[in-house]
Amino acid sequence: MSDTANNTFHFELVSPAKKLIEEPAFQVVLPGEAGDVGVRKGHASLVVSARPGVVEILREQGGTPERLFIAGGFADITAEQTTLLAEEAIPVSELDGDILATEQETLIKLMTETDDMIEKKRISDQLVIVTAKLKAVA
Repeated sequence: MSDTANNTFHFELVSPAKKLIEEPAFQVVLPGEAGDVGVRKGHASLVVSARPGVVEILREQGGTPERLFIAGGFADITAEQTTLLAEEAIPVSELDGDILATEQETLIKLMTETDDMIEKKRISDQLVIVTAKLKAVA
C-alpha cells in the first residue's frame, strides 16, 4: 500500500435521491453550523450539523479539491470514515451566478409582499440557500 492510501479515509456523500460519492479521500472540509470542519484520517468521532455551503474533497495530498455545494445536512465522522447526509448536493461549477442573483431578488421581493409568517419562514429558508450558493460562486 502506498503512503497516499495509508493517509486516506472512506468518504460518502449521500443525498435523499442517491449515494453521490463513495471513495477514499485525503481530506474533506465540511461547512459545519459552528464553522468549517476539516477531516482527515484519524479524526476524533464527531457528529456535525452542516449548514448550506461548500464541501471541499481532496482525494490525494497536493491534488485539486472537488467543490460541491450542499444545502445543509449532517456528517458522521470517525477515524476511518465520514458520511455526509446532504439535503441537496450540486457541483459548484454547475451553479450560475446570474440565475441565482435573479432568484435572490425575487425571494427578497416576495418576502416584502407577504404577511403570512409561515410563508415568510419558507421564503427565508430558500433565501439562505440561494445566498450561500451565490457566495460559493463568488
